[in-house]
Amino acid sequence: MSKLLLAILSSFAILVSSLGAAPPNILFILTDDQGWATLGCYGSKRVPTPNLDRLASEGVRFTDAYVMPQCTPTRAALFTGQHTARNGMWHVIPWYGLPWARMQEPAFREQLPREWPTLPKELRKAGYRTGMAGKWHLTTGADGDYTHLRAGDAHGFDYVAPRGAGTQNEGDKWVDHLTDAAIGFIREGKGKPWFFYLAHHTLHGVVSAPPELVKKHREAGAPETGMFNATYLAAIEHLDTSIGRLMAALDETKQRENTLIVFLSDNGGLDTNYNTNTTGQLTIKTQEFDNAPLRAGKGSPYEGGIRVPCLVRWPASVKAGQVCSTPVHVTDWMPTLLAAAQSSPLAPREEPDASQANKSPSSSETSRAKNALSSSRRSEMATMDGINLMPLLHGETLPERPLYFHMPLYDLRWAATPCAVIREGDWKLIEHFGDSFDEKLHYQPGRKLELFNLREDLSESQNLATTEKARAEAMSAKLHTWLESIPTPIPGENPHFDPKRQFEETKTKQAWNR
Repeated sequence: MSKLLLAILSSFAILVSSLGAAPPNILFILTDDQGWATLGCYGSKRVPTPNLDRLASEGVRFTDAYVMPQCTPTRAALFTGQHTARNGMWHVIPWYGLPWARMQEPAFREQLPREWPTLPKELRKAGYRTGMAGKWHLTTGADGDYTHLRAGDAHGFDYVAPRGAGTQNEGDKWVDHLTDAAIGFIREGKGKPWFFYLAHHTLHGVVSAPPELVKKHREAGAPETGMFNATYLAAIEHLDTSIGRLMAALDETKQRENTLIVFLSDNGGLDTNYNTNTTGQLTIKTQEFDNAPLRAGKGSPYEGGIRVPCLVRWPASVKAGQVCSTPVHVTDWMPTLLAAAQSSPLAPREEPDASQANKSPSSSETSRAKNALSSSRRSEMATMDGINLMPLLHGETLPERPLYFHMPLYDLRWAATPCAVIREGDWKLIEHFGDSFDEKLHYQPGRKLELFNLREDLSESQNLATTEKARAEAMSAKLHTWLESIPTPIPGENPHFDPKRQFEETKTKQAWNR
């Protein structure tokens, strides 16, 4: 597969060069906790989203676009082009965990190292002016924090927008402030191509929106609190309006035709937040949004947690009105944008050969051997796991490939326990490494496989792991072959397991749990 991908990258670069086209400007918009079903172009009837719907109609709408189920992992995968299994950033930062749980979470990275190649660094090498505004969430020290990047140049940005007034949970969650910063950058975009990363804080809780819009939705009948409340709907409308302002700025500055826009969410919508102060069953704490027809939401390995809205527009190169059902992964955007920028691509990864697997997927020996981060990983940062999606944007096809997700973490607020996922064609397998919850949210120990046919069962209501046992075991073997090829740690038994305390959370990372 790697030879084919290299050929695709090469042929596209030759094509662009032969046409003498200038590299496009790139505007990458990442929203926070915005579910698949929040946009009109994905079937929502709760609130109009005319600007995002227009973005879809003028470009490509992806129906099967995947990210990681939480903030930091998605952002790390986007900026490195690597699976979290490889870059080690599979948890949100700063870390919180369940040190008393039956299985022990493996160590992970809490900082995006300065020396790693990243998307903005590579684009800057290709002659791009780079900037960002909004949520960073990839470092916890001097370089930056949850809301803001301080050491922008260290991570490839020429410009970083300042914080807004107050906090990011006040007013409109800085939507107008961040949009203004992006528009200012766009208006200065003459002479050389530019890349701007706009990372909104909305719709992340605490959800906030302009009072006049909240009033509008209350008067239209939306409840004050709870499911599809007025503030939530107002926030979606306000965000959509900000996208319209960006598109207008590109029109006004005559940069519309050769600006590549990517719109993506960092994970699924916040479906349900659970209480964790129980001894075996989670209880609902809050619920503001329903990802239906997708199952569950943020934090979950089910479709509601990892399938998100994804729109691409590039008038000079991409035909309008396309709908693409090919599954794509967040790791694909770095090689795709580098190809568009005519930058020399980093090497794609070889797909591991499942036929070479000779160990039992459930082997405790394998789990223990992979339970620590490999020191050799630092030498692997110059390669990417994603592929170039340009053929898809041009209406062509790509060879089928499996998509992988590694989530060795606990987040009981979203009913998430350690697992890994493979999607292959219409089939999706979730392997719970040793913990899971049943349909009534009762805690269940022990390895568990869930197999779904997404074409026939988008809501993932029918577990076919028993009736399709051979398929489930074959996909599990392929998943473990991939995990071992990296290699990546798999959760093992926790020597500090305390059944009386396993649902207690901590905000402090203990030395014994590193």
